[in-house]
Order: sequence, then C-alpha cells, then structure tokens
Amino acid sequence: MSDFPENPPEEQKYRPIEVRMPKRKPVMTFILIAITGIVFVLQYFSELQFGVDIPFLFGAKVNALIMEGEYWRLITPAFLHSSILHIAFNMYALFVVGSRLERFYGHGRFLLLYLLCAYTGNVFSFVLTPANSLGASTAVFGLFTAEGVFIYQNRKLFGEERTRKMIVNLCIILAINLVYGFISMSSVDNMGHIGGLLGGIFFAWVGGPVLKITGPPPIFQVKDKRKTGDVILASALVVLGFGIIAAAPFF
Repeated sequence: MSDFPENPPEEQKYRPIEVRMPKRKPVMTFILIAITGIVFVLQYFSELQFGVDIPFLFGAKVNALIMEGEYWRLITPAFLHSSILHIAFNMYALFVVGSRLERFYGHGRFLLLYLLCAYTGNVFSFVLTPANSLGASTAVFGLFTAEGVFIYQNRKLFGEERTRKMIVNLCIILAINLVYGFISMSSVDNMGHIGGLLGGIFFAWVGGPVLKITGPPPIFQVKDKRKTGDVILASALVVLGFGIIAAAPFF
C-alpha cells in the first residue's frame, strides 16, 4: 500500500506491522435503539389505554398531513413500528450495521447519516406511495449502502479481495430484502427502502470517511481525510436534492 513507508529503518523491517482501527463504542446506535424502543412502548400503552396509537397519529408518514405542512413526518416514521416483530427486525439490523459503521463515522456524523436516510426514504415514499407508513427500515437500508460506499472508497486499506467479498455480501442482503418486499403480500414500503438506500449512497460518497494511514511504523493509525466542509456539502446536497423531489406533489 502506498501509504506505508517504502524504506523503514533496519530495526523495524522484521517487526509485525499493525494498523489500529478506531475503537469508538456505538453509543449513538444504542441511543437510537433506546429511543425507538421507548416510542414503541408509548405506542403500545397508548393503544391499550386509549384505543388509539397516539405516536402514530402525530408521527407516521401520512401524505395528506405532509401536504398540510407537517414536514416532520418525513423523518419521525423511522421511530415508529407496527409490531414487536417489526421493531425487533429493524433494531437488530441497526445494531449490526451501526456497530460496524459508527466507529468510523463518529457519533455525530452517524446520527446525521441515519436521519438523512430516514428523510430520503420517506420522501420517496411520500412521492411514490399513497399508503401510510412507518418503520426504521428506510434509515437502515441507507446504513447498509453507506457501508458499501465506505468499503469501496477504502478498498486499498481493506484489500481488493476482502472488499469484493464484503460488497457482494451487502448486495446479496439488500437484494434479498428488496425482492422480498416486492413479492411479499404484506404492506412493505418498497419506495421508502429505495429512497433510504439512495440517500445512504449520496451522503456517503461525498461525506463518508475516507481513511489514510498515519503514524510511525510498525504501529499505524487511521485518520479520516474528509473535512467538515465535505460533510456539510453532502448534507446540503441530500436535503436540497430530495427536497426538490418532495416538492413535486405540491405542483
């Protein structure tokens, strides 16, 4: 790899090389899971107590209410779920991919990625699907594609063969879930999934981590070459680009 020194000192030539990856704990992943779990408990008990799912009334993707100006519904559906199985599947997927991705993205940028993918997924659902919808899968699909972009952009660090295997595995997972959604008789928000995965690709391509190796041999560190301006630019492109799409039904 070109980032390593070509002629290390003689005493370091035979020492094993180690590249230390970030050791951030997936704090934001756990916080998102906790918030989503609390909201689900509120959904359950409000329906049990009052016969109506109050969080759903105020937060689900309902096209008519978005048209009336309730634009927060383009994000809040990611924190709502329809059943224990629904939330369990989505939170397990969030835990798996979030634990891998957050340590490279950092807590704040990971949260931004999650919310933007929820937004882009619900924009697509709003424009292309008349039915009400809810669920974190819009954001989770975006996390998976963001991870794919991260792996591809850092392929020199991971190695070509390993990169190929990881991307193939991600593509298989996404393909299975998309195909299942289209052939399933259940009310799966396929357009929301597609919007989420597109949001993950666009944000990660411009604002996701691009790592370089630094430090004295034989123990190296990795450092993100992205600047704050790149993250701001990526966020603006996603918000404005999908905002234009979201404006289509108004005209």
